[in-house]
Amino acid sequence: MTQAETPVDTGESGRGGVVGARVGAGPEPVSDPWGREASPDAGSGTGRARIRRAVRALSRPGPWKRGRVLAALAVLLGLLMLLHAQITDRGGLGSLVESLLPWFGVFVPVLLAGALWRRSASAVVALLLPVVVWLSLFGGLLVDKSHAGGDLTLVSHNVGAGNPDPAATARDLAASGADVLALEEITSQARGTYEKELAQTYPHHTVLGTVGLWSKLPLSDTRPVDIQQDVGPLGEAKSDDVKLPYNRALRATVATDEGPLAVYVAHLGSVRVMPRNGFWTDSRDRNATALAEALAAERNERVVLLGDLNGTVDDRAFAGITAQLHSVQDEAGNGFGFSWPAKFPVARIDQILVRGVEPESSWVLPATGSDHLPVAAGISW
Repeated sequence: MTQAETPVDTGESGRGGVVGARVGAGPEPVSDPWGREASPDAGSGTGRARIRRAVRALSRPGPWKRGRVLAALAVLLGLLMLLHAQITDRGGLGSLVESLLPWFGVFVPVLLAGALWRRSASAVVALLLPVVVWLSLFGGLLVDKSHAGGDLTLVSHNVGAGNPDPAATARDLAASGADVLALEEITSQARGTYEKELAQTYPHHTVLGTVGLWSKLPLSDTRPVDIQQDVGPLGEAKSDDVKLPYNRALRATVATDEGPLAVYVAHLGSVRVMPRNGFWTDSRDRNATALAEALAAERNERVVLLGDLNGTVDDRAFAGITAQLHSVQDEAGNGFGFSWPAKFPVARIDQILVRGVEPESSWVLPATGSDHLPVAAGISW
């Protein structure tokens, strides 16, 4: 045996053999837990990789730092709904926001989806503000507050100047079970049709200009209500006979078993989105102010207002009216009761407001040939 082949005794031969050592060889290869051989330098490389991963993890924003933009948008949404009355009405901005106020809740699930995608705890917490504000404003409308029965059923409908089938609309309304029926936007061409089709169900009626009232109970003290459609020297110079054909509000007394009921029917001025003036509401706002004054002068304790107000009760323009009368939809409805436009309602601009009577129920009737849906309510004494 040559010198190179001489075995080296390690002194550990008790387990059945001599462990040989390679002369001139480097350190023994290191095996990982899976039995794979690794370089002796692998440990230091793995350590550096772990350090790099730790540094990257620490440098990433945590769940409270991620999604700051989403959190800011959530806070702004909540403040917008909370402070909507403080928004300027220049260009009708305040009225526009308040008319669409319930729909701002749609942004909550959108922002929540973004917060979950970004895994942002701060955005989720910030969303509590708009959720609480929206529920405080509209949460009551999600509960059915209607009750069965009622002493009188009221229906109001803007029948639409462009209604292609007023006869069918009249028949639908007659079949609604209404005791008192108010119509708005009656054209001179369609007036005779409504009077003919409704005569059998409603023996008492009055039409003044473009608004009318049909009743199963006797009517008295019928008169137009001046809602300031004509203003300025030219308007003041017009006689009542000249104004009557386009009159848009009336008042009548309905004789009930419990006493007289003052009924107002109104169709306030239209609103328009105009390139230069924004959300134009001048005519409607002027009409609303005049109508509020007429209601304030009403001596009858029991009052009902039926009509197309071209605005929601959240709109600041109706503060003078809603301070005196209450919405039957808010007090005895189920849901928002949107009435316009008929094909896809987004706002309740057709209203039934009351004072001195008890709202029992409120609902929306099926579509007719109009671009508005009819609204109905049951009241009791």
